[in-house]
Parts: sequence; C-alpha cells; structure tokens
Amino acid sequence: MQADDFGFGTQIRKSPYFDATLRWGAKGFSVYNHMYIPRDFGDAEQNFWNLVNDAILCDVAVERQVEITGPDAAQFTQMLTCRDLSKMAVGQCKYILITNADGGILNDPILLRLAENHFWISLADSDILLWAQGVAIHSGLNVTIREPDVSPLQLQGPKSGEIMKALFGEDILDLRYYWLREVELNGIPLVVSRTGWSSELGYEIYLRDGAKGDLLWETIMAAGMEFGLKPGHTSSIRRIEGGMLSYHADADMTTNPFELGFDRLVNLDMEADFIGKAALRRIKDEGVSRKQIGLIIDGDPLAGPNTTFWAINLGGDTIGKVTSAVYSPRLKQNIALAMVSAEHANIGAVVEVVTHSGPTIATICERPFYDPKKQIAAA
Repeated sequence: MQADDFGFGTQIRKSPYFDATLRWGAKGFSVYNHMYIPRDFGDAEQNFWNLVNDAILCDVAVERQVEITGPDAAQFTQMLTCRDLSKMAVGQCKYILITNADGGILNDPILLRLAENHFWISLADSDILLWAQGVAIHSGLNVTIREPDVSPLQLQGPKSGEIMKALFGEDILDLRYYWLREVELNGIPLVVSRTGWSSELGYEIYLRDGAKGDLLWETIMAAGMEFGLKPGHTSSIRRIEGGMLSYHADADMTTNPFELGFDRLVNLDMEADFIGKAALRRIKDEGVSRKQIGLIIDGDPLAGPNTTFWAINLGGDTIGKVTSAVYSPRLKQNIALAMVSAEHANIGAVVEVVTHSGPTIATICERPFYDPKKQIAAA
C-alpha cells in the first residue's frame, strides 16, 4: 500500500508519521481535527492486549495544539476553562473542559504549561483554535494564539517506562504523572509528558519539527523492539474500561460537566471569570436532568464498537442512549458508557438496549469498569 493510495485532496492533512504508519501496517484511517488518524492495525483485540501487556506506539498527531502566548496568556487561558488554573505550575499538565456560554462542553483537552506565559491546549476533536481566536478578539487581553508545528505520539503500556529509559536515560523515570519535560533525542526537539488516552502507564511525545516525524517513529520503534513494542491505535476497549470520554460520542456542546460527574473540574468559587460560569452555577443549583452511567450489556460479544447511538428503554419509554459500547476480552463482558434521564440513573437497575442486532437486557453499573482510581496510569 502506498501513501498516495489515501487522499481526498489537500484539505485533509497527513501527519508527519503517516508514511511510517503505512509501512508498519496501518490498514484503515478516519478523520479527526481535519487530519487522518490510523484506526486499524489488524486486530483490535490484539491491539488491546499489546497495550495492556507490553506497549504500543500511536500516531495521535491529530491532537492539534492551540498555543497561547503573550503577557496575558495565563488570564486568557483561564477564561476558556471552568477548572481553576491558579495553582498550575510551569511544567504541569491538567485535564480541562472548555465550555461555552451555556455551560456546554466544546472540548476536553490536556493543557500543558511550558512557561509562565506559554500554554498548549492538546485538543480532542473540535475547532478550538478558531474559538480561542474569536474569544481573543473582544477579550482586551494581549495574547497570541496560533497552531504550532507540534505533532504528538502516544507511547502507552506497562513497558513504556523501560522504552523511555532506553531512549532518554534513567532520569526520564522521575517524570511524574501529568507533568512534562522539554528534551531532545538525537537532535529532534521534543516535549514529553506523563499523559495519554489509555488509562495505562504512558507518555506523550510531542514532536516540535514535523520534518523529523519519520526519524522519530523509527527511532522509538527500534528502541522498543526488545520490550515488545508494537505499532497501534488508541484502544476503544481500554478507554471504555477506564471510563474515558470520546468527544462527539460521550460529550458534545449540549453536554455539561455535571451530567458527566465532572464536578471536580468545575470551580465556581474562584475569583477569575470564565466562559459559562453563570450557566454552570445555575445548572448546579437546579440539578441535572441527565446523568452518565455505565452499562453491562447482555448477549454475545460485540464485534466492535457501536457506530450509532443505541436507544435505552424502560417500561416502553426511551430514557437515554448508549454513547460508547464495546466487548472487553479481559472482563468478558459487553461494557458501555451511556446517558440516561437522571431519575433512572440507578445502580443495579435493569433496562433494555436496542443494539444493531435487536433489543437486549442491560444492567446499570458503576464506571469506570477497571482500575477506578487510575492506579495503573499514576503509578
């Protein structure tokens, strides 16, 4: 398969790792933030086992960065998110929610603070660069907002620390969960963080020179060979086990943080103002009408993740929808994240789910389904 086999014009961008992923067996792609992302290296279940037993390297250059710099960068960044950033140190990362004036979630990115007035917002799939530039116009604040030449990879799994040590030396193991470090590898400029979309031990490696994507990919794969490193893709199985959101599936701009149980990411008491503060205060006072839940779905193992929202019924009424569902080979269950009416969000309740193959029984349960305290990723 040649790189030229993929392409519908130049408006859909290819990552700096695109050719490398084809060489290493990528068989299917989807589009995320106007870029191709590898979604298929053969067997999704084998990809899961590679992740949880050894390590995988994923092209996630689609996690585009919104760079905020200038004298008012910290004040402006706080305007975008309901999470209190006042104690965020240089070198720290935070999972944040970007909200609109109605309190709806526009994105759930990782925020990185590289310097006192230098931030990156590492995006899920929505156009926050345009949102941030629009907000800046009338903010009265002195900021510069642009997309830098930055392309992340994810190195995830229990062997990822050993691979990082082989690449960067013993000192890299001192990097704490949700912290970052600026490093070089054979002259390649990088930022490395202890973050990732897997709920496993893992690192994100942010390439700062797109021309060196092929070299970086091959260097990491060569270092990881003895540790069982495989090329891979972000695992729907593992992220649903871990209760991690996929934007557009489990949340969108009509979803607010309280429906997802993300109260800890909303600080209504801080002095700083942020977009959506008044709406979120009102929502908190009035209570939510929907809640995210976990589901165990009866029946044969699902062949793959759902590609449409499945209705959830109770007593002949539709009470919600399944947003993300998959079969977990480790738990030997069909597991799902779902949104239902708040009055029906009762642990242990039995409901009907209308899957692609027809109605079946499901039981409402706690989420996440595995390692609820994230002890694996934070170890």
